[in-house]
Amino acid sequence: MRIAITGGTGFVGRNLARALVAGGHQVALLARSVDRGDPEVRGLPGVQFFTAGLDDVSKLAEAFAGSDAVAHLAGVNRERGAETYQRVHVQGTRNVVQAAREAGARKIILTSFLRARPDCSSGYHESKWAAEEAVRASGLDYTVFKPGVLYGRGDHMLDHLSHAFHTFPVFAFVGFTDKPIRPVAIEDFVQIAKASLVENQLSRRTVAVLGPEQLTLREAVRRVAKVVGRRPLMFPLPVWIHYGLAAVVERVMRVPMVSLAQIRMLSEGVAEACPPCEPPPPSLVPRTPFDDAQIRKGLPPPGSLRWSDFHWGRTSAKEGTP
Repeated sequence: MRIAITGGTGFVGRNLARALVAGGHQVALLARSVDRGDPEVRGLPGVQFFTAGLDDVSKLAEAFAGSDAVAHLAGVNRERGAETYQRVHVQGTRNVVQAAREAGARKIILTSFLRARPDCSSGYHESKWAAEEAVRASGLDYTVFKPGVLYGRGDHMLDHLSHAFHTFPVFAFVGFTDKPIRPVAIEDFVQIAKASLVENQLSRRTVAVLGPEQLTLREAVRRVAKVVGRRPLMFPLPVWIHYGLAAVVERVMRVPMVSLAQIRMLSEGVAEACPPCEPPPPSLVPRTPFDDAQIRKGLPPPGSLRWSDFHWGRTSAKEGTP
């Protein structure tokens, strides 16, 4: 089979591409720029790379040509310049759907977010929901995935926590009430996505993807700190202070350690789908534990933040398509 992947050089995209190639499939990898965190993925056997954004239907259709299915993974977790939630998540998804139809793809999968929903006063959540609706109304076979926190080598969570622990002697929790999360190993998510794309499982379904263990954010952070070998002073801060810090970080960092949308996610908890949707079948339920070995496997090389991680520094190796 030939599978097209938008956001193909990002964290989820490159892991899915590697799994598909390992299964003998061809991959059309699309990204608006290159994530230098894993440049080798573009040179894998059977991978064809296309530099393409989501705003040109004809370019998308050209890249999708000959593909049996499209995995739409591209997205942003903050608005920056022309990269608004409306343009990327909503109009971009509509363009991907149109291009998939023109290219003759039979199926499309979308990675949304566990708590994406309408009318919740969050541009991120509402735009992700609008993207879901566009895919469900596409006329194509589809699967909408609603994962919570995905983690693994090159992710946002372990990467940012590790660099924070190596940079700062303190760590502030979001709010005074512990909120639950259920981290999902990227290997488990890729297995589910591959089953949908290749084996046509989960046809016309919207599926919540949650890890096997529920724990509080504080417990998760402390586990990572233990594996990293750091003992920062940890304490809670009001949610409104975190919103202020995130607003500043979004402006000064190339890849923000935390965004406004992520503060909203963490303040709600990431352990239950809203609105409710069905889980995957037992054979595809995530089973990888969020334990020391798995955390260690996903950590980046030890190191603190650098000047190049900020806008006034040189181009960061983290810059690229999410």
